Amino acid sequence: MARAQGVGSVKGSVKRVLIELTTRCGITGWGEAAPWEVFTNTPESAFSTLDVYLRPVIQGHPARRLRELLAKLDRTVTGSTDAKAGVEMAVLDILGKAQGVSVSDLLGGRVRDSIPLSFSIADPDFAADLARMHAMVPAGNRLFKVKTGVKPHAEDMAHLEAIRDAFGDTVDLRLDYNQALEPFRAMAVLRDVDRFRPTFIEQPVPRRHLDAMAGFAQALDTPILADESCFDATDLLEIVRRQAADAISVKLMKCGGMLAAQRMMAIADTAGLPGYGGTLWEGGIALAAGTQMIAATPGISLGCEFYMPHHVLTEDVLEARIPNENGAVVVPTGPGLGINVTEASLRHGAKVLAEA
Repeated sequence: MARAQGVGSVKGSVKRVLIELTTRCGITGWGEAAPWEVFTNTPESAFSTLDVYLRPVIQGHPARRLRELLAKLDRTVTGSTDAKAGVEMAVLDILGKAQGVSVSDLLGGRVRDSIPLSFSIADPDFAADLARMHAMVPAGNRLFKVKTGVKPHAEDMAHLEAIRDAFGDTVDLRLDYNQALEPFRAMAVLRDVDRFRPTFIEQPVPRRHLDAMAGFAQALDTPILADESCFDATDLLEIVRRQAADAISVKLMKCGGMLAAQRMMAIADTAGLPGYGGTLWEGGIALAAGTQMIAATPGISLGCEFYMPHHVLTEDVLEARIPNENGAVVVPTGPGLGINVTEASLRHGAKVLAEA
């Protein structure tokens, strides 16, 4: 696996921390902490946080008192949003299984049963990605997000031209700079790519430059989407105050879980900012949680990028991968997260580096 984007690159494998919680009555829930060291945290830190600091708080706590548990985790360790998101999804998995309902039912009920899937054009070999598009578009995939700013601007322009020449307006094109541009030269670059009529331009400059983001949002026809500038509800309030974005990327590993994501979207809905289901390098467990959350959150209307298990990862720990149909992720309907993890699937789909 090789993926390149403005904030960092990945080649080979990714590390994730899997969380298995079991109640006294024998119900098991699964969670996943999927940090990325250039974005949120390191997997080694997440593992240590869970094993050393959060384990004593979690053990013996009533599963039904989830909000109380999350508050205790916040008092025990600051940050570590990825670890806390993993704990929350495992507990919600337990609660859903105990009641025979899906996590999306616990989060308020579904407004959608499938989520349009956005595939990221991030292969260092653009020709390989273009070939993937030629296979994916006839299969119903329409959303494609090009990772720009990694290569020279002229090369980005040539790639965008090639995509529009090949597919015209049949594809919903998005751009993501992952903070790759500096504010001083960004406007000229963004005016150039504006002509390709993308649905949004994601995080063109480093996260702290909210005034520059506000300038882009005001000056460009293309909406600006905040990702690295918007980790949590506090960040979002500042974005709304400064009018620094037109939409936001919601990631469980950034904000700390599904309940926190829904709290963020309550603010975004009030301000008129739609959400997009972003991802880091999650596997099937965390992506199942993401689909359940988006299914129950009306404002996340710009699709999701939960493409890794089908299109990038060669192994996963689920017995069966979450279905993709006609360019969309189908939200699992079973109880809890709607997934199955067995000892066999776990050992087959993961190289175990450490065990708590």
